[in-house]
Amino acid sequence: MENKKVGWLIIGISAAIGIVVWIFNSLMQKIIDETCSMEINCIMHETSTIQLWLGLAIVIIVAAIGVYIMFSKPDEKIVIKKIKEKKKNIDLSNLDESEKKLIKLVINEGNAMFQKDLMEKLGVGKVKMTRLLDKLEAKQFIVRKRRGMNNIVVLKN
Repeated sequence: MENKKVGWLIIGISAAIGIVVWIFNSLMQKIIDETCSMEINCIMHETSTIQLWLGLAIVIIVAAIGVYIMFSKPDEKIVIKKIKEKKKNIDLSNLDESEKKLIKLVINEGNAMFQKDLMEKLGVGKVKMTRLLDKLEAKQFIVRKRRGMNNIVVLKN
């Protein structure tokens, strides 16, 4: 709920408490007037006055809390924006045909691919693949990461 609505709700509750305190005090006053024989010097008059002020203090405190909540700033919403990384255009002009195919294949697979899968898709052997990857690593297009018995080929950003 909004702070204003909650504030009004609490003020309404304090008004209801105030009415209950007033009714209770007026009924107590009637009982005291009928039963107390010492009139104003009766100790019951003093205690009923203390009860009245205590009840009114509680009502005022609850109403003040309601007013404070009503005029306080609502909590700000935290907005998190995801920033998409701009894709860098990779300059493939100074690469030969097999290197271009390899880079395009890795890009299409989500910028990372197992070396074994690259060998199968390009139809080359282990030696040629290793030499191809060595060249591309030297030109800083890719990075090879060891994963168990396999290598993962990852494009450098």
